[in-house]
Amino acid sequence: MKEKLTHKVIIITGASSGIGEALAVEAMKAGMNVALAARRISLMQKLSQTSNWNPDRYLLIAADVSIEDDCKHLVTETINKFGRIDILINNAGISMRALFADLDLDVIRQLMDVNFWGTVYCTKYALPWLLESKGSVTGVSSIAGIRGLPARTGYSASKFAMQGFMEALRTENLKTGLHVMVACPGFTASNIRKTALSKDGSVQGESPRKESEMMSAEEVAKHILKGIEKRKRTLVLTNQGKLAVFLNKILPGLTDKLVFNHMAKEPDSPFK
Repeated sequence: MKEKLTHKVIIITGASSGIGEALAVEAMKAGMNVALAARRISLMQKLSQTSNWNPDRYLLIAADVSIEDDCKHLVTETINKFGRIDILINNAGISMRALFADLDLDVIRQLMDVNFWGTVYCTKYALPWLLESKGSVTGVSSIAGIRGLPARTGYSASKFAMQGFMEALRTENLKTGLHVMVACPGFTASNIRKTALSKDGSVQGESPRKESEMMSAEEVAKHILKGIEKRKRTLVLTNQGKLAVFLNKILPGLTDKLVFNHMAKEPDSPFK
């Protein structure tokens, strides 16, 4: 991986924690030039300082991907520093957990703004440069973008929307040399569940799952970069995630029941 990705310029959104942070670490190890974006720039600064990164090879941008101008600024600053863009990883995202019947609709709007529109904005402004380099754009989606999950209506909707956008973009660019990949991790040990929104938009705070039993963010990051190197179309991770996708294709009715029962077992599940 290091040979093919060395010196490539990569933008990673949502880089202050979880999969985004792990992607940043792996990209720097691979010898890439890295532009990192997140709302919490202090966490990215801490990461770069403690890792003793070469300042010539990284750029930190405070950006909220739900704001179009922030995404435009991210791309502009990346070009100003590195002169090109080879890879864009749309990783920034938020989750939620609540029954739709109890959910404040602003929660779904917020998820769509970050998970869907954040991907659209960043991709729109990076696209001319990615076309020039015949580069890669990746959307970090979820199994929830393939199979709707109960109590995650807003999250599933935003990831389905992202995947539809990415699929259409791939088809539009069949002859341009642009590589488009959708990465669908299963349950991953990351910060996304702790920052997930509750029915009223407040932060959940504690993960309802045993993080120690999940695939690590570092492992996911390595798979994603390897997928980009091989220019894969879709990346589905974890055995549980692959099983869910397979069963949903051949036995969707049974999958409804299995998914319901699985999610109902979570601590403090909204299912009665």
